[in-house]
Amino acid sequence: MNETAGWLRRRLPELIAEHGVVGAQVAVLHDGEIFDATAGVLNNVTGEKVTADAIFQIGSITKVWTATLVQELVNEGLLDLDRPVRDVVEEFRLADEQAASVITPRQLLCHTAGFEGDLYYDTGNGDDMLAKYLERMAGTQQTTPPGELYVYCNSGYVVLGRIVEVLRGKPFNTVLRERLIDRLGLHAATRHAEYAGRRCASGHLREDTALKPVEEQTTEGDSPAGSVLAMCARDLLAFVRMHLDTTEFDAMRETQVELPDFGFGGRQGLGWLLHNYENGVTGVGHAGQTPGFQAYLRVLPESGLAVATLTNGGASLPVARAVHEKVLGELTNVTLRKPPKPPAVPVPIDVDKVAGVYRAVRAAVHVTASEHGRVRMRAVPVDVNAAPAVIEEYVGFRDNALIAVEEQDGSHGVVVLCGRDEQGRVKWLHWGRVAVRQ
Repeated sequence: MNETAGWLRRRLPELIAEHGVVGAQVAVLHDGEIFDATAGVLNNVTGEKVTADAIFQIGSITKVWTATLVQELVNEGLLDLDRPVRDVVEEFRLADEQAASVITPRQLLCHTAGFEGDLYYDTGNGDDMLAKYLERMAGTQQTTPPGELYVYCNSGYVVLGRIVEVLRGKPFNTVLRERLIDRLGLHAATRHAEYAGRRCASGHLREDTALKPVEEQTTEGDSPAGSVLAMCARDLLAFVRMHLDTTEFDAMRETQVELPDFGFGGRQGLGWLLHNYENGVTGVGHAGQTPGFQAYLRVLPESGLAVATLTNGGASLPVARAVHEKVLGELTNVTLRKPPKPPAVPVPIDVDKVAGVYRAVRAAVHVTASEHGRVRMRAVPVDVNAAPAVIEEYVGFRDNALIAVEEQDGSHGVVVLCGRDEQGRVKWLHWGRVAVRQ
């Protein structure tokens, strides 16, 4: 372990410099002990250095915390994951009344409820912010029938947060603090107001050719999905250690849904994502992203090993992957699966069956033929004030999937082609979210 810790502390500053990352914290849990490393700055204007106690937003890793609060309710006999959400939260409404009446907490936990998930409503920061969020959800459309397809759904976790509130009789953030943060003696922040007085990282996004600090705060109404929770990497691993030291949450690591194959395998548990490694080892984890922040968590329960990497801007994925390859490989002899690459000889694409216009929550995706057997995807934002349309070229990856020609932030995006209509045309483009053929 000492050699690994030495490598990490020596190599992390080099890695973030190589990949243009503003700042990073990495913590490793091994044999019950945590060691860490830091590099870079919290804010590239002030130049304040990253320290081990500084807090970073962890984004969607928060979903594992929300799922843990839900699992506690299950363990206490207060919640049945397979009964309708309406049994607990009577005000749960969607545009499709039939769907809203049958959707279950398990489907919310597993991202199979099928309704639009990227709903960033600003409902304030009061104790009623989740209740107000659910009111705003009443017109939310289904993209797939409940239980049919895995589609990543942030708003589903807001509904789970509301379930926690109703059954505990307290605001979600109060329950989160009392049952997890204070219980574990952590210094996490669950609201923007709690950032005050902390050494706090700023997220950074690229403007023109430079990374600049993000000034606009995230909304708090979707905090159970991951908009606000912030902590240091050591505290994140203290939470993981709680999971590994008890059988209370083992059910969360059981496979619930097989994910579409985006090129790296994987399954969905209750909150946790399950990772497959080259040598047959299974682990769990999650990633998170808020504006300017990227967070990565990998856990190997059988080995008692976990790695948390928190960053605040830049091409962070290659940094996290280098850390994972070294730490997991050296301490447990685990080999990461290689990220997908465009094949040397692309699989032929039946363009007529793929071409068309697809509707996503925030964009219309126009798919057309391109040169050399490629497909061009043009994502046109629904909001006229949003960023310009994004155009990418794809080639055939498998007979049911395309892969981006160009690499972005260390990876080639994979789009899975799901479902067929009566003419044999693709119904859904799936990259974690979905776009539905119009």
